[in-house]
Amino acid sequence: MQSTEKIIEIKHLVKHYGKFKAVEDVSFDVYRGDVFGFLGPNGSGKSTTIRTMLSLIQPTSGEIRLFGKDLLTNRNYILSKIGCIVEKPDFYKYLSAEKNLELFGRISGVSITRSRIHEMIEFVGLKGREKDKLGGFSHGMKQRLGIAQTLLHDPDLIILDEPTTGLDPQGIIDIRNLILQLKNERNKTVLLSSHILSEIELIANRMVIINKGKTIIQGSVSELLNAQELIVSIKVDDTGKACKLIETASFKAAIESIENNFVQLTITQEMIPAINKLLCDNGVQVFSIEVKRKLEDYFLKLINN
Repeated sequence: MQSTEKIIEIKHLVKHYGKFKAVEDVSFDVYRGDVFGFLGPNGSGKSTTIRTMLSLIQPTSGEIRLFGKDLLTNRNYILSKIGCIVEKPDFYKYLSAEKNLELFGRISGVSITRSRIHEMIEFVGLKGREKDKLGGFSHGMKQRLGIAQTLLHDPDLIILDEPTTGLDPQGIIDIRNLILQLKNERNKTVLLSSHILSEIELIANRMVIINKGKTIIQGSVSELLNAQELIVSIKVDDTGKACKLIETASFKAAIESIENNFVQLTITQEMIPAINKLLCDNGVQVFSIEVKRKLEDYFLKLINN
């Protein structure tokens, strides 16, 4: 059941660097227990927004509340409850995994026991490699150790900025499984920044899409990715005839565009076989049918603009 406790509240966030508008109007809420997808094309303002949430940079205007408290007046308390990876984690490659985490603990001023370090190394799947130097770690292993680092002080909120960038397919799966473990086994709230819709769909329960520094849409992943609303592109030999047949048919199908032998429709999944049969029965050759969900199609247009 969805918690009603807001862990993150961002309202009309703005960040300008001189005349450059990095963030123009971003608002969203994250609830306790969410794996929250923070989605947008590269350059949309995701990292800038995260940096303002971590008090690394000051916003031009807007409100940031975490754990029900204002960031400006409760900075130390709030940051003590957050673990984060912004871009890629940095480690000393000539030190072991264990020594790197010990050093991080000392620098952060948090008392971290050796058993806690080993517990987190095991949790991220690196047991047996704790004495190995980081110079021999793959990118994926470093990402997992970065997650171990964020967990050392047992934070309530984990913020991960593009954690799967540069990983191979197995590394992506490993990080995805770790995020789900954080939610299901450790009861953590996770904000996951990404520019890949399919990745967010697999693990997030709620999401927001931003573009050009502005919130575009937010809500439940399952509702936003409603499979009943589809964009269907049908390649035919005669677009004129195909459109006339579709327009005069008893079912309602909205013709979105006609281009290069493709007729693009907004329809439900159940209508696809009926339209295919209608066209074939009336002498229209159907060469291909491509299906995308409406939000997926919309997001691809955002990226390509």
